[in-house]
Amino acid sequence: MTDPAPAQDPAGPAPLVLGPMLRYVGETDATVWVETASRAVVTVNAGGREWSAPTFKAKGHHYALVVVDGLEPGGEWEYAVGIDGAQVWPEPGSAFPAPRIRTIDRRRPTRLLFGSCRTTVPHDREGNRSNGVDALRTLALALALGEQEWPDLVAFLGDQVYADETPEAMREFIASRRSLDEPPGTEIKNYEEYAHLYHLAWGDEANRWLLSTLPSCMIFDDHDIRDDWNTSWSWHEEINRTPWWHERLMGGLSSYWVYQHIGNLSPRELAADKVYARVLEGGRDDDTESAEVDLTEAVFELSRRVDRHPDVYRWSYRRDLGDSRLVVVDSRAARVLQPDHRSMLDPAELRWLDEQLTGDVDHLLIGTSLPFLLPPGLHDLEAIDEVLARGTRGRLVAKAAEKARQSIDLEHWAAFNDGFAEVFDMVLQVARGARGAAPATVVFLSGDVHNSYLAEVVDAGARHGARSRIVQAVCSPIRNPMPRMVRVMMSAFARGLVRPMRFVAERSQHVPEPPCSWTVTDGPWFDNCLAQLTVQDRDLSIVWRGGEVRGGDDEHPVLTTVASVRLPAGS
Repeated sequence: MTDPAPAQDPAGPAPLVLGPMLRYVGETDATVWVETASRAVVTVNAGGREWSAPTFKAKGHHYALVVVDGLEPGGEWEYAVGIDGAQVWPEPGSAFPAPRIRTIDRRRPTRLLFGSCRTTVPHDREGNRSNGVDALRTLALALALGEQEWPDLVAFLGDQVYADETPEAMREFIASRRSLDEPPGTEIKNYEEYAHLYHLAWGDEANRWLLSTLPSCMIFDDHDIRDDWNTSWSWHEEINRTPWWHERLMGGLSSYWVYQHIGNLSPRELAADKVYARVLEGGRDDDTESAEVDLTEAVFELSRRVDRHPDVYRWSYRRDLGDSRLVVVDSRAARVLQPDHRSMLDPAELRWLDEQLTGDVDHLLIGTSLPFLLPPGLHDLEAIDEVLARGTRGRLVAKAAEKARQSIDLEHWAAFNDGFAEVFDMVLQVARGARGAAPATVVFLSGDVHNSYLAEVVDAGARHGARSRIVQAVCSPIRNPMPRMVRVMMSAFARGLVRPMRFVAERSQHVPEPPCSWTVTDGPWFDNCLAQLTVQDRDLSIVWRGGEVRGGDDEHPVLTTVASVRLPAGS
């Protein structure tokens, strides 16, 4: 299959800049996101009906989120996108199938893709050599050819873009606007640069087609803003002393709201969002009622408030998938960073999560960019480092522990033990049936660590009275392989160093004992891959798939299976 060239407007740039992206899909409604070249009315046509939305502005860019409602549950419709009455998608002569909207059917078993960490480099021989084959694009090509069953949703669990490790094409764009000797150098500086980074990340024709026809949900991780974002209070103080950080953070959070977050929300949640409500209300603050709403100040003010007071806005959300519930948790912006009380989630976020973690569903899925259950040896190392960083062995040791926390990323759930313990208690209550009928499984879905594995709480039924299996499934990276020496270290923490690290942790009176013990049952694997979780009544299966170049055809890799696991119901 040959990727079609983008349609060109003889009078100027193509009216469709980016997208369409099929984002939220429920039983009777859906949303379609686009970026346009100018102010316009965007329409979606499907099944003989039409829905429309005017564009809104942010930093001179134009966007629309079209709500497609009144659909039948379990239905399927091809759709087309128009801008000011002219069809712009599908593009004429496209080699890809027409995009479709498929509403949730509660009778259909859920197929959920998930993964994280995808760098943006060309899909040629050099790009595949340096960064490996793009697992997302490989799956897109296989789906376009009808070689795979169609998934219901893809959950991108962090690092959709790398603002601190930019590709060559991004560096060329930055150099055309400012000197690379000007801080922050080759890193992203502001909203305009973020907008171009998203174009590079989502502009490849195969991935662009896939995102137009497969619903997606997203959550940020550190590289969406910067490596080690909100690792600790000392990191926060240090980065805020740099002259460029404020503009970077405002651009990062504001562009995240536009490009990623609003697509996570249902139409009802969009109407309740105080910033997006301005779009729905129209141009009341402008001279004419038909003026394009400019959200620049509103979304940047939101970013400023979130930076000072994380509890004023929630990036977390949930999706109900019929047989399953997916709760996606912000494990970056909602942190409590005070050295004497660190938590991955602030009190408001914990209360919200507490409300979402209930039973009466076949499978409870919890998406968090950072793995909740790390390999046990690594969990103990991070827990020990957190205790030392608090000063239990003096200031010099605390300083060294804080340096290690930042330099080797010891900042997962284990390094924020208060929040870890509270969430574990919630999960155990769900698994015991104390919050409604116990699900067959409670599964954490995560990325971040650039390797994939499956871990499970040991003897959850016999030791803790659980009726549900409690599992951690990790898929990372989609395209950003881990250096070989780090692979050796990660394998050791999953296997050989488990007992030595537990021995050290148990002999420290300050290191907290985890509520449960768990073990890595499968993995780790270090391939670029994208995982698919499939519901099979009360059972689950998970398969990790990657791509392989055959016959020297770098642009058309073949889908391969990295690993597969079946999880029968019960503990």
